[in-house]
Amino acid sequence: MPPAPRAVAPDLVECVLDLAAEVPPGRVTTYGRLAVEARLRCGRGSARQVGRIMALHGDQVPWWRVVTASGAPAERVATRQLERLRAEGVALRGARVDLGAALHAFVLDVVPHDHEDEEVDDA
Repeated sequence: MPPAPRAVAPDLVECVLDLAAEVPPGRVTTYGRLAVEARLRCGRGSARQVGRIMALHGDQVPWWRVVTASGAPAERVATRQLERLRAEGVALRGARVDLGAALHAFVLDVVPHDHEDEEVDDA
């Protein structure tokens, strides 16, 4: 019997779902890309964890906008996923998303540096 999958930390679940919710209609991201963004914003995350989070909690966000690295839909929901992507006008090549045309670029929030609080050394 294979080992039971480990639970994913609630803060990572929230982080991944927040990222998935940022993908606008007509665009997609990949499990791996979500994992990279999760590591940048939340300090951890792997494509496997993202897949698990999307399988368990994806109904809370536009899950159909997350595809495999090849642009293929998730096997267990492929028909529904492709229907939703077509309805949003996502560029497809057969049964795969044209990632060159449809991949969402995440924007990292940059906190502006406030110079007013700095002490100036006039030496």
